[in-house]
Amino acid sequence: MSPVKRKTAVEPLAATEVTEVAAETVRPLIVACIPAYNEEKSIGSVVLDVRKYVDDVLVCDDGSSDHTKAIAEAVGAIVVSHEVNRGKGWATRTLMKSAQKYQPDATVFIDADGQHDPSNIPMLVEPILSGEADFVIGSRFITKRHSDVPFYRRMGLWVFDRSTDASGKIRDTQSGYRAFSPKVVDTLLESEANGFGIESEQISLANQDGFRIKEVPIYIKYDGVSRPSKKNPLLHGVDIASTLVRLVAEERPLIYLGIPAVVMTLIGLLSGVLLMVVYNDSKYFSIPYALGTVGGVGLGTFMGTATLILYAISKLKKRA
Repeated sequence: MSPVKRKTAVEPLAATEVTEVAAETVRPLIVACIPAYNEEKSIGSVVLDVRKYVDDVLVCDDGSSDHTKAIAEAVGAIVVSHEVNRGKGWATRTLMKSAQKYQPDATVFIDADGQHDPSNIPMLVEPILSGEADFVIGSRFITKRHSDVPFYRRMGLWVFDRSTDASGKIRDTQSGYRAFSPKVVDTLLESEANGFGIESEQISLANQDGFRIKEVPIYIKYDGVSRPSKKNPLLHGVDIASTLVRLVAEERPLIYLGIPAVVMTLIGLLSGVLLMVVYNDSKYFSIPYALGTVGGVGLGTFMGTATLILYAISKLKKRA
């Protein structure tokens, strides 16, 4: 007997269906989530293609000023809306909370601009459904068949990849094509990034809690996509970099802030010693050495204080 579609949390089984469903094999429930901001040109076709591979499609209309919401609803998506544009990170959390109501076996995130191929969804969710992974990333760089990624993007992605995952095990930390198991979602909802830094923060949070992350190969199409990015590449990079700086400072403050604090303090003290030596020998008050002393000790003290505060916060967060 062929499998049947599992009813979602918002579609309870009728009493007459219980026996029938019990007698048949119930297949996993897959929900797809699409953050969208001014995507009226592509959202319709994306939703229609995604619906072939999932049970429900949720779209977050992130304060669009065009017809994104109306088109998404017209082609069968369930739309949740922000009155104003809040950013991809915020839209991602809104979608995760909405998807939890359906109690899915796997939740897929896919971009609204048409770059991702929905036919990859079964491959993306397979490690989740088989219990092999908790968090799956569609990677552009696993195979030798590279995506049409512009060179400047490839260089920037390499920097962000190494900053997000220093071990180098994850090759595409910035891919928005992802799948999650139900148990990892609560952890990912702790993210604070509102913009594109959400991808890096999700990986950081999942690693902290020991969830299994796996990559599968996908192909991204840049040619023919009318609007590959809503942001200037420089602003996009600054958005991600600011999140990475915060994550690094919170996770390893003693290394990334404590060591520089000690170095700056030593430089300031050395400048102070040289200032006194020069003054004793020639009665000349060296302005450069004085500035080095004040700047080094002052900055070192400030960074040291910040290190202790961040270290205490990180310990409290881990205990909580």
